[in-house]
Amino acid sequence: MKRTWLSLFYETGYLLVAGVFLLVAPEAAFNLLFSNSSYGDVLPRLLGTVLLSTGVIFVQIVRMRIEELYTATIVVRVPLMAVNLSLFTYSGNPLFLTLFVIVTVGVVLTVTGYVLDRKDAVARTKDPADTGS
Repeated sequence: MKRTWLSLFYETGYLLVAGVFLLVAPEAAFNLLFSNSSYGDVLPRLLGTVLLSTGVIFVQIVRMRIEELYTATIVVRVPLMAVNLSLFTYSGNPLFLTLFVIVTVGVVLTVTGYVLDRKDAVARTKDPADTGS
């Protein structure tokens, strides 16, 4: 599951960076994400703590190579994609389209890695002489 594992570095990176950025400089973070609205100071910082906490969980999944959670990382992001796209449609705020793209890129990376890793695992079970090196 090496490709899937590697894909999770992308999620880990954006969760940690976004979390810290929202905690430290929420207005700048929203500007970088192309937001056309103001969200105040308090709730964006709360969102930053949620993203940072989620990022720490991803760090542990990656660090400990918890393969049993790889599919869960895909499943939890699919509703995020739908919600971000819906919020963009509802509000017209480019922030949500930007978030949709960021999350979707990660899902595509993880799904691609997962499918390729599974295909390799199936091929190895069919060819017991292959040691996977």
